[in-house]
Amino acid sequence: MTSGAAGMELAEASNAFIYATMLTLTIAMVLFAASFASGRRPSTAKTVAASVHSPGSESSSVAVLDRDSDRPAIDSGRRLANIGMSLTWLATGLLTIALVLRGVWAGRVPWGNMYEFSISSAWGVLVVFLALSLRRDLRWLGLFVVIPALLTLGLAVTVLYTEAAQLVPALKSYWLVIHVSAAIICAGAFTVAASTAGLSLVQSRMESRGRSFSGPMSAMPSAERLRTFTSRIIAFSFPLWTFSVIAGAIWAENAWGRYWGWDPKETWAFITWVVYAAYLHARSTAGWRGDKASWIAILGLVTFLINYFGVNIFVNSLHSYAGV
Repeated sequence: MTSGAAGMELAEASNAFIYATMLTLTIAMVLFAASFASGRRPSTAKTVAASVHSPGSESSSVAVLDRDSDRPAIDSGRRLANIGMSLTWLATGLLTIALVLRGVWAGRVPWGNMYEFSISSAWGVLVVFLALSLRRDLRWLGLFVVIPALLTLGLAVTVLYTEAAQLVPALKSYWLVIHVSAAIICAGAFTVAASTAGLSLVQSRMESRGRSFSGPMSAMPSAERLRTFTSRIIAFSFPLWTFSVIAGAIWAENAWGRYWGWDPKETWAFITWVVYAAYLHARSTAGWRGDKASWIAILGLVTFLINYFGVNIFVNSLHSYAGV
């Protein structure tokens, strides 16, 4: 661990980059929200059809004029979403620097307490989102990813912050890198999956009413495609979470001489595994592929958060490394 004046400079620099990240994400959130608002007015397929097939009617002319007059607002909303995406990339870069500086200051990987894991989890959420955005237009998802990342960072700096310290003996293992890195990626993937699952519920209701969004939100896929997108994210992250649980068991044997002891952390990790296994099963079961499966995906994130915040803060456990 770097000490003295150099250590203080590294700590202050890391904290400064965290706050810069939060400021950048806040601006991105506002821009995504403004973009979302510009496309919030729903349209109906019936109205559009009427305007096409009744060119001589007065109501038809008004409908066409209204849609034409909305065009500047729609284009403006897309520009705002584009800027929001660029700022999200910038924020992820700033957060990466903050994590590196924290690690250099601590002289280890920055995953020794809840503060460090929280900022790493926020990084994981942003990285998963941006990696997915390289393959498809996800401007419509930006607001629903930036908000949880920003909340995680806010909680980290206001409630969970702690100075870097040497690791407790049980954490001094190469399994720390293996187990926690997998968990961080899963945290990001589960958060994004819960966001798309929630949006699929909203889109499903809009479709049942024959309505749709305009502006940047018009790029949001149909409810079924959102469900498929959610399923693919969880299909990727579920084996990784399985690996994380198994790696944790191997690490436990190395640290405490037993693979599994139904410690609260282990129990909730298993519950999370069961919920996501149930989700994947539901996606292949008739009658559960729709909104019911989406609710299970959201429940999976809830169990993950209980495992992280609830067990680490409120339960006495061999895995209680909160540092707060």
